[in-house]
Parts: sequence; C-alpha cells; structure tokens
Amino acid sequence: MGDFDQEWRQSRSGAGDEQVHMRLNGTGAPAGPLAPGGSGTFGSTPAEKSAAANTIENELEHKTKTSTGHADEATNTAVKGFDGWDTAAGLKKLADTWDKQVKVLMGRLGSEKIALRGAYGLIVRNDIDLGDQFRPIGRSKLHGV
Repeated sequence: MGDFDQEWRQSRSGAGDEQVHMRLNGTGAPAGPLAPGGSGTFGSTPAEKSAAANTIENELEHKTKTSTGHADEATNTAVKGFDGWDTAAGLKKLADTWDKQVKVLMGRLGSEKIALRGAYGLIVRNDIDLGDQFRPIGRSKLHGV
C-alpha cells in the first residue's frame, strides 16, 4: 500500500477525535458593516462619494485631457522631425495607441463618476421606499374604538 493511502487512513481516523464547535452569535466572524459586531456603516458617506465624483470631474478628467494635449503636441512635433525615418512611423503608432488608451481611461473615469453619483441616489431612494413601507396606509376605522 502506498504512502498516500496510509497517511489518508491516519488522517481520517484522527479526525473523529477533534471536536468541532460552531457559534451563531458571530464570534469569529469577520467584522464589517453587515457582520455581527460590525460598525453598521457603509464604507463611505454620501458626502465622500460626492467629493470623489467631484475630484474625478474637476481634477482627474481635466488633468488627463490637458496632459494628453501636451503629449500629442510633443509627439506630433517629433513625428515631423523624424519625417521619412522609421522612427516617425513608430512614434505615430505609439501616439495612436496612447490616444486609444486615454479614451478608455476617460470612459472609465466617467463611468466611475456616474456610479459614485448614482450610488447616493440609490441609497436615498431605498431609504424613502423603506420608510414608506413603515408608514400607515391610512387611518383605520377601528382607530379610536
């Protein structure tokens, strides 16, 4: 019989000796907003989400566009300077790749900005909907009887 079979038999025979305990009160569970004993808060506040969206819009998108413009100008100047050389073709290909990557980055920044702003709206609408579920629908005829 192989070493594996012998080792497996020993492991299985010893497994019954160990006691396994499980507690349902959250002891040993990882802490988190939804875990027992967790903070009960989201990872960020609506104000933080709004601030992050504003940073994307006012800083990251703006600076990315500005930097791209500077890089395009410098690359176009270099391409003209190397006209007729293989280097010019390489720089042009590099510039085209760069422009595609910038377009993808700008799309991603825009998506993240929209998602951050949308998350706030979803949370507020969810809170309002839950609140509406707890409000009485109307006064009962039995009220005051």
